[in-house]
Amino acid sequence: MLIPLVAAIGAGVWGSWATRHRGAGDGPELAGYERFREAMERSHGTDAA
Repeated sequence: MLIPLVAAIGAGVWGSWATRHRGAGDGPELAGYERFREAMERSHGTDAA
């Protein structure tokens, strides 16, 4: 009876870890992507003429 109890506790811990809220969100990643796009547009904008 000890093995199912340990498995249930482990599943609960894993479930709470898997559904945790990450505080950072997508803000920094999207800002970095926007800076990348702007830099690529600037580098390609001068060569297109």
